[in-house]
Amino acid sequence: MKSKLLATLASLVLINSLSAQAQVKPLNEKRVVSTAVPFLTFSPDSRGAALGDAGVASTPDANSLFWNSAKLPFIDRDLGSTVSYTPWLRDIVDDMGLLHAAIFKKLEKNQVIAFSMTYFDQGRIDFMNQYGENTGTFDSRDMNITAGYSRKLSRDFAMGINLKYIHSNLVGSQSINQVASKPANTAAGDISFFYMNDSPTVKNREKGAAFSGGAMIQNIGSKISYGRDRYFIPTNLKVGGAMNYRVNSYNQFNFMVDVNKLLVPTPPLRDNNGNIVKGKDPNETGPIQAIFSSFTDAPDGLKEELREVTGSFGVEYLYNNMFAVRGGYFLQSALKGGERYVTTGLGLKLKNSYGIDFAYLIPVSQGNALANTWRISLIFDMQSKKNKDASDGVSE
Repeated sequence: MKSKLLATLASLVLINSLSAQAQVKPLNEKRVVSTAVPFLTFSPDSRGAALGDAGVASTPDANSLFWNSAKLPFIDRDLGSTVSYTPWLRDIVDDMGLLHAAIFKKLEKNQVIAFSMTYFDQGRIDFMNQYGENTGTFDSRDMNITAGYSRKLSRDFAMGINLKYIHSNLVGSQSINQVASKPANTAAGDISFFYMNDSPTVKNREKGAAFSGGAMIQNIGSKISYGRDRYFIPTNLKVGGAMNYRVNSYNQFNFMVDVNKLLVPTPPLRDNNGNIVKGKDPNETGPIQAIFSSFTDAPDGLKEELREVTGSFGVEYLYNNMFAVRGGYFLQSALKGGERYVTTGLGLKLKNSYGIDFAYLIPVSQGNALANTWRISLIFDMQSKKNKDASDGVSE
């Protein structure tokens, strides 16, 4: 089955005619916040996906460039990499997939550089004219390349900065409904912060609890264009906290909570003529302005703004840092998309250097397009950290 559904979605992205067809709706109607290139917010790896899409404050690993690059200076390895693959929407189509690869390198004990690449294959689109005749095919694809730098600012606090290049080629150089299209390109950045009590007495404890917290503003950048109109990319605020509890030297638990909010305009309320009666016009809002106004622009006020916040909850059990069992839950308001699902997964580490993670998504409601989504990740810690310093404080 080819992705005819995607062709419809691509047409909607390229042809911004919804405002002319808008009608007055009650304030409690669904008003979903949407953007171009949504793949930038998809969980790329199995561990984060198995934890209900929580990862802002989880323990650092090779995928931290996506979740929170400020975590990387706290990692206990000098060099590591990972590769992940996710078949996408397999209950609907059979030719979509998400491929992600990442690598990090410590420059010294307090500084890390990292790189990642995400490739989203959206399958083949069959184009037809008004007579139902096939006029060609196209393989739709998106790509993101990210480079990041992070460092400790103190023993317990770190900051990270990422730069990324985004390429989106939905329908090639086709003309849909007499609207010419082209591949879209843009650049964006992330800024992140992370706190973790890294004192030797806490880090080397045999039992007890330790806490961490983080925040990240993701995909800060200009709008993207496929030919005529310009669309927001998914600028996103992530805030999270985590608790690590060690039962003894072999058994430990990680508990995580994340909240996310898209920092893009909420669709306004319009009358039958397309005139805005409540809210703000997204076309008159710039990307930086939208970051601040996105907390106050919802037509239904604060109540609607709170509905736009999603929640992720994750629990991870580790045995001897070699075997992991994970579970999580993702929650979104029914008026903002209604995505709700349970996640689960396993992790296994071999020789303290190689690992494999698996995740599986279980939707709460029937008919969810994400049903039966699974991910697999391979982890390569290519070099253990040598000559660890007795103190982990910041060098003077």
